[in-house]
Amino acid sequence: MINGIPESSTILLVEDNPDDEELTLLAFRNNHIYNTIAVVRDGAEALEYLFRTGKYSERTLSTNPRLVLLDLKLPKVAGFDVLKRLKANPSTQYLPVVVLTTSNQDEDIINSYKFGANSFIRKPVEFLKFNDAIKQLGLYWLLLNEVPLAQ
Repeated sequence: MINGIPESSTILLVEDNPDDEELTLLAFRNNHIYNTIAVVRDGAEALEYLFRTGKYSERTLSTNPRLVLLDLKLPKVAGFDVLKRLKANPSTQYLPVVVLTTSNQDEDIINSYKFGANSFIRKPVEFLKFNDAIKQLGLYWLLLNEVPLAQ
């Protein structure tokens, strides 16, 4: 454990924008969140990772992520479609999903919750605010939140 966080707790970051990916990873490091962060860059790759198919077929069920950070505007398979599939499958339905997006559309907030997101966070434009958002996200979802053992 580092800072009370199990080292084996993986975070899945689903992000197609390299700049947003880099800022997210930097914010995790700045906040001393040392979880393994798996990064996938489109919705199709996210589904392969989550359902252990394609290049992720060797990944075991015991390595399911502890948290999924999901962008909505993704190539190949949209974020909402990833969210619907994840929540419809018994092996992934309890995984916490935080929508992390630049969208400011009320409809995106509504649909995120409608399709099973556990939280919706709008990416702040300023890095210091984004850094603080990641700190709060880490504290809650990685330290305080409890998930069912049978995932």
